[in-house]
Amino acid sequence: ETDTASESSYSFGRIKKSPSSLTNLSSSSGMASLSSVSGSLMSIYSADFGNVDVKGNIQFAIDYVEQLNELHIFICQCRDLAVADVKRQRSDPYVKTYLLPEKYRLGKRKTSVKKKTFNPVYNEILRYKIEKELLKNQSLNISVWHNDTFGRNSFLGEVELDLGAWDWNDPSNKQISWFPLKPRDCCIRQNSFKRQLLMLVFCFIFTGKKTQSTGEVHIWVKECHNLPILKGNRLNSFIKCTILPDTSRKSRQKTRTVAKTTNPVFNHTMVYDGFRPEDLREACIELTVWDHNKLANHFLGGLRIGLGTGKSYGTTVDWMDSTSDEIALWEKMMKSPNTWIEETLPLRML
Repeated sequence: ETDTASESSYSFGRIKKSPSSLTNLSSSSGMASLSSVSGSLMSIYSADFGNVDVKGNIQFAIDYVEQLNELHIFICQCRDLAVADVKRQRSDPYVKTYLLPEKYRLGKRKTSVKKKTFNPVYNEILRYKIEKELLKNQSLNISVWHNDTFGRNSFLGEVELDLGAWDWNDPSNKQISWFPLKPRDCCIRQNSFKRQLLMLVFCFIFTGKKTQSTGEVHIWVKECHNLPILKGNRLNSFIKCTILPDTSRKSRQKTRTVAKTTNPVFNHTMVYDGFRPEDLREACIELTVWDHNKLANHFLGGLRIGLGTGKSYGTTVDWMDSTSDEIALWEKMMKSPNTWIEETLPLRML
């Protein structure tokens, strides 16, 4: 991958003829873990909120183990939880944790499910491998859920701790303590993830001289707004682009790195050719924003722009999960070939 790459050709025919290769490419891709984390983030919202009156408490302790560079969350038990399944008068609770706003692709951790109890006992440790200094920009979200057989889990309450203000040297902060479970204002949580924005322009241009058989997708990455600072006051950001389901090196392009700003201006155009109009319904453009670091790049957020059908060339894929705003941009581009479509979209903080 080089900053000078500006054009790539996409071979849809090969993947369409060999659906099995699509599965192999998707699972072996470096973006496969990103896909799974995105699914984890979406589970914050794809559940029942407000259908259960939150009550009860949770007992836990947190500690940072210096020798392992790990955050440990010891989930002990809950008591007096609400009834999730009113018809059967039962709850099957489990506990789930996130480090918000998930800048480090660490995803969720969760305990086992305890059946038919309002007072579950877990005694389980959930671990995050993360540098202690990075916790200054994190909040720990601990939530309790009823595990539904049909996948529509019910929210039973949560606790959120600001780790930036947490005193790790205070012995009392390492003790096992009870915390009251609180309801969630889902709108506030979602809005907190919409502050980071990406401004971009899309255009599908027919290139065939006689027939409109193939064309190019032009992606003009203009600028970002309000990117989060991960460490100190330095932020050196760049954007990667991949056309899924093609995860080959040829499909990957990236912008130059813009240093020392939370509002970087890229003005970089990426071009992908070889698109037939029908291919636009099967592809998804994945744009991810990164903070460049000498040791490892840190993930800041991303977009997946496509039709969000959940399928590509007849195969179910987890990356075809575009939001309504992302779908709207892709549909506008498809309906108006040879026309530049500009949009500013909220980054998903995975």
